[in-house]
Amino acid sequence: MFSVNRCPCVPMCLADGGPRRTVWQYEMQKVPESINFPEEEEKILTFWKEIDVFHSCLKQSKGRPRYSFYDGPPFATGLPHYGHLLAGTIKDIVTRYAHQRGFHVERRFGWDCHGLPVEYEIDKVLGIKGPDDVAKMGIKKYNDECRKIVMRYSDEWEKIVARLGRWIDFKNDYKTLYPWFMESVWWVFKELYNKGLVYRGVKVMPYSTACSTPLSNFESGQNYKEVVDPAVIVSFPLDDEPAVSMIAWTTTPWTLPSNLSLCVNPELQYVKLTDNSNGKTYIMMEARIESLFKSEDQYTILEKFKGVTLKGRRYEPLFPYFAHLKQKGAFTILADGYVTEESGTGVVHQAPYFGEDDYRVCLAAGIITRDQDMICPVDASGKFVKPVTDFLGQYVKDADKNIIKLLKSKDRLVNASSTKHNYPFCWRSETPLIYKAVPSWFIRVESLVKDLLNSNQQTYWVPDFVKEKRFGNWLKDARDWAVSRNRYWGNPIPLWVSEDGQEVVCIGSIKELEELTGEKITDLHRESIDHLTIPSARPGIPPLKRVSEVFDCWFESGSMPYAQQHYPFENKKEFEESFPADFIAEGIDQTRGWFYTLIVISTALFKKPPFKNLVANGLVLANDGQKMSKRKKNYPDPMEVVGKYGSDALRLYLINSPVVRADNLRFKEDGVRDILKDVFLPWYNAYRFLIQNVERFCKEENVDFKYNETNHKLSQNTMDKWILSFTQTLLQFVKQEMAAYRLYTVVPRLVKFIDHLTNWYVRMNRKRIKGDGGLEDCSAALETLTCVLYAMIRVMAPFTPFLTEHMYQNLRHLIERGKEAGPAKDESVHYLMLPEPKSDLVNVEIERAVSRMQSVIDLGRVIRDRKSIPVKYPLPEVVVIHKSEECLKDILSLESYILEELNVRSLTVTTEKQKYGVSLRAEPDHKTLGARLKGEFKSVTAAIKELTDAQIHQFLASGSIDVLGHKLESEDLRIMFNFTGEAAKELSEKYEAHSEGELLVLVDVTPDQTMVDEGIAREVINRIQKLRKKARLVPLDEVDVFYQVTPESSSLSEIIKSHKEFIENTTKTPMHLLEEYSSQPVIMEEKTAIKGNTLFLKLTKEGAMNSSPNQSPGTNGRPFVSFVNLRLCGIPPRLGVKGSHGTLLLENPFGEHPLSMAQFRREVENLFGLHGMKYKLYLCDGEKKELLPDASVDIKGWSGKLICICQLKEDKSIKCEVPPSDESVKFVDVEFEGKKGTVLLQNPVGDHELDLEQLKRRVGMLYGLHVGHVSLFSTPDCHSPLNQIPACNGSTLFVKSN
Repeated sequence: MFSVNRCPCVPMCLADGGPRRTVWQYEMQKVPESINFPEEEEKILTFWKEIDVFHSCLKQSKGRPRYSFYDGPPFATGLPHYGHLLAGTIKDIVTRYAHQRGFHVERRFGWDCHGLPVEYEIDKVLGIKGPDDVAKMGIKKYNDECRKIVMRYSDEWEKIVARLGRWIDFKNDYKTLYPWFMESVWWVFKELYNKGLVYRGVKVMPYSTACSTPLSNFESGQNYKEVVDPAVIVSFPLDDEPAVSMIAWTTTPWTLPSNLSLCVNPELQYVKLTDNSNGKTYIMMEARIESLFKSEDQYTILEKFKGVTLKGRRYEPLFPYFAHLKQKGAFTILADGYVTEESGTGVVHQAPYFGEDDYRVCLAAGIITRDQDMICPVDASGKFVKPVTDFLGQYVKDADKNIIKLLKSKDRLVNASSTKHNYPFCWRSETPLIYKAVPSWFIRVESLVKDLLNSNQQTYWVPDFVKEKRFGNWLKDARDWAVSRNRYWGNPIPLWVSEDGQEVVCIGSIKELEELTGEKITDLHRESIDHLTIPSARPGIPPLKRVSEVFDCWFESGSMPYAQQHYPFENKKEFEESFPADFIAEGIDQTRGWFYTLIVISTALFKKPPFKNLVANGLVLANDGQKMSKRKKNYPDPMEVVGKYGSDALRLYLINSPVVRADNLRFKEDGVRDILKDVFLPWYNAYRFLIQNVERFCKEENVDFKYNETNHKLSQNTMDKWILSFTQTLLQFVKQEMAAYRLYTVVPRLVKFIDHLTNWYVRMNRKRIKGDGGLEDCSAALETLTCVLYAMIRVMAPFTPFLTEHMYQNLRHLIERGKEAGPAKDESVHYLMLPEPKSDLVNVEIERAVSRMQSVIDLGRVIRDRKSIPVKYPLPEVVVIHKSEECLKDILSLESYILEELNVRSLTVTTEKQKYGVSLRAEPDHKTLGARLKGEFKSVTAAIKELTDAQIHQFLASGSIDVLGHKLESEDLRIMFNFTGEAAKELSEKYEAHSEGELLVLVDVTPDQTMVDEGIAREVINRIQKLRKKARLVPLDEVDVFYQVTPESSSLSEIIKSHKEFIENTTKTPMHLLEEYSSQPVIMEEKTAIKGNTLFLKLTKEGAMNSSPNQSPGTNGRPFVSFVNLRLCGIPPRLGVKGSHGTLLLENPFGEHPLSMAQFRREVENLFGLHGMKYKLYLCDGEKKELLPDASVDIKGWSGKLICICQLKEDKSIKCEVPPSDESVKFVDVEFEGKKGTVLLQNPVGDHELDLEQLKRRVGMLYGLHVGHVSLFSTPDCHSPLNQIPACNGSTLFVKSN
């Protein structure tokens, strides 16, 4: 019936229900009613692995235009979290889409291997506290330990990324520790060095004491936390007026031992005042008096003056450690505009090597110089060193309390309190940063700001506000970038410097280093090159040695566009053809991380951006809005979510959320579940409905069904035209929006389309698809649905790669493809290109008409819900009122659909609203407005009630209205309908109204008795359909239903009798009174209530009412599958076989593995031991007809009949008779995941009787299950396992795999 294509192998079964052999299945598969999405995804992963789908895609696209993509490298020292999965999904969707648009898209995974994340883990494990510990251990040993854990979780990363359906090349990856990668980073640095962009300087920088290294400004901005710190006010007596003290405020008491100056604002007002509580005199800013005094009676102002008058005055040092510097100008009051009136006392204490502004102001005033030794008595671990002897060896933050205590004893502490504020923490160690002067190597970024802004303007960002605001503002204020780190496990900075600093050699390649050192280089890490020296160009000068620092790992990730290709040493042409990248994507936090470093380096190198298009996603937070925390366990494990709902559901949940617009997402597991319920299941059911009805169509009409996308007859049905037009509109929209990288508009539209397909098209065309309108109409509906689903799975493939592959593997058998598309080219949906929109199928008028029809139906449903009248119950009339004749014409053109969907008898359309006396009135929402308007609520309420019908219509159109100066919106008013005029009472009792914009719908809610009766009949239909569904029956399953109504005399009995034909035609299920039931095999039975009556329903196998012995191997109904009865006539059974009556299954499971004539004869010989004998076969169906060994015969046509096996020389005395019932083969029907089959409990009669374990083994072989995992149940709910062979022949058993 269908085209030959490879499908998963399934075991065929012998005549006795056992295995025949493993074969490849070449036809379309039945679609089970239910689906386990995660399990199906696992099967798809296996399939992809078998055909090496990703690399096959790359091979197929070779030679196409290139689409370049950079993947930001993560660290493998931790497992991926939702942020990684979200960004990975965005990258996967965009690159899959690019491939299916006809591009060649290389996707290489990269690993960040150096830097703090790795070192910090090792420091924790080995208990390393600072540089001295590393020195004792040795750099080589330390780096060896780092190297061991670099790829700790790489296997888990690969598994998780693959399980999420992301396609990226792990084999051809790049790691920042590869020598060739490190060499390209050296080249980048040398290029910048040669451009004069590299310098060494001292700068106060954020410093991690836990990691013993400075951080860049963008790193320090990544992790702010709210903390409580000490806040102290300290006195500084003036030299020329010892009784008067300057008072300064600080939240870092640990910096006070290093104080060298004070600073005031030259333009602001200062005061000299007396503290009335102790008589001491202080100088502070007037605007900041409140920082020390709560009321005016606590102080007396003695004098006021500008801050500039204080400049140059000297004061007494707080500590003696650096008092000797006073003769060099220290301990002087300075003036600068950075001092504000926002906090403190308006007097800032300055420790120049622990604050950026402190350093700048002191340098300008000559308190310090660039070339002097630093006044920085804090070591790399944040502990005090000499000369701060009072706090020697104490960690600075721990020393705060001791410093405060000492100040108090010296009578220099004016006030001590605490303050809550945001403070930067180390992003790796989660410890507070300090600001500390560190000699570093810098890239001059400030001089590049203009070029950086120009590069940024050449890029396209989604969303664009991130580019213009967050990123643009960051670039405007860009500071020089400290790229060196005082660490060990990293890419060494390739600078060799002479002892006097006069000679500097910057190395840009391995070859250059080999030439200058005379050594063979195989690795570039510190332990391999730190000992290498370069001879000085000056005679008699010691050789140059490498500086000790390594690169900030952000410098490496910012260099990845060049280093991943080993540019410029290799792949020069490939790089230059694909640079800048077409696309990158990461979280919004990378605006100050990877995005920034990429653009700084590319602009410095080439004066252009490194990428063309960028998607920035928001952050995924826990359900409570907090940051996801492993310690708090405030979020579900990603792989557990995937295990429950599947990867596609998680992907679509993340992508169909605000996070794609750079907003934050509060992760809710229920949201993932809702994707299954609201999107995937309806979509799957539409696909299942198509496959079921294609099978039914082919069987009933005896025709083949094939869909040819380029040459199919266009349907004239309006709804077919609508969904085809709607599909083309969607394809055009997706093409347009994906070109603009707006995933946040695309995904909601795709989800909405699935809703339109399932809840409108399929729902409203079920009867046509089932064939109620005849062959041509059914064929048109099936072609339309196939066309739409085929387009849908291709356009959805980048978003939901698993489900689309699952559907395609079956749907492909309905698709007729050209000869040029060989089996390999259409083996996966991901090999196919996206369908191009067909403008000739777009019909704007029909789309508009259907949209209006949908509005009418939606309004009618709301009215039914409001009146609690189910759709099952017919109603007399729906009236549609609109002032536009065109609108009414559109609605009238789809009258039949409105009548059916709303289940009303007639449709009336009119422009005469006044004829029905309907008007709108408004009422205030008391709860909302009462709280807001308070005293004015009464007057506004009166005005609301006076609003006219026209004003309310205007309000509904615009969404707001002005009432007595108050802007009221939709949540403030409740809109209701009034009936006016002479017939108002009659109309209000007859009609219920609802509106949307200018469209008004009235529904006559007064049904007559015939309508009520029909509604009850529909209730019966509903119960029968639900019972069929519960029994997992498909439309092709033919069954009978026996029923009984209690009490018998109820109106329900009469309604069923009078509507029997209607019920049977709708359910396709013959109905019989329960008293007619004898012993037919029962599928399922149930009691249900309808209008106070009890309805008992019993489903049985169809045909049992009038079955003849010739139709079955037993006496109690037919097996699920096609079969024939066999009888030996004049030939005795051989080879130990005893019975002469048997049964042969012609397929198993149902619809699968049909026997050929040659196979049929072999099975007959196997069954009765007739190997080597010559015999004839006769079909006994009223008369005897010899069956010749014709290979083309359709043996399924013999189902239910008797075949006799006779000698070549026929004995006329032997009659071919059907065996009596006690000589019939016993059997059970079995069902697993919607697949129905049959197992013979003996065969021939009296031979090979199965026990329970053997039965399970046969079932396992039938469905490809391990026998130890098979459980059998007598009911579909699978509650009580079977513990013995069923006594009732022909029973149905339900299979569950444990």
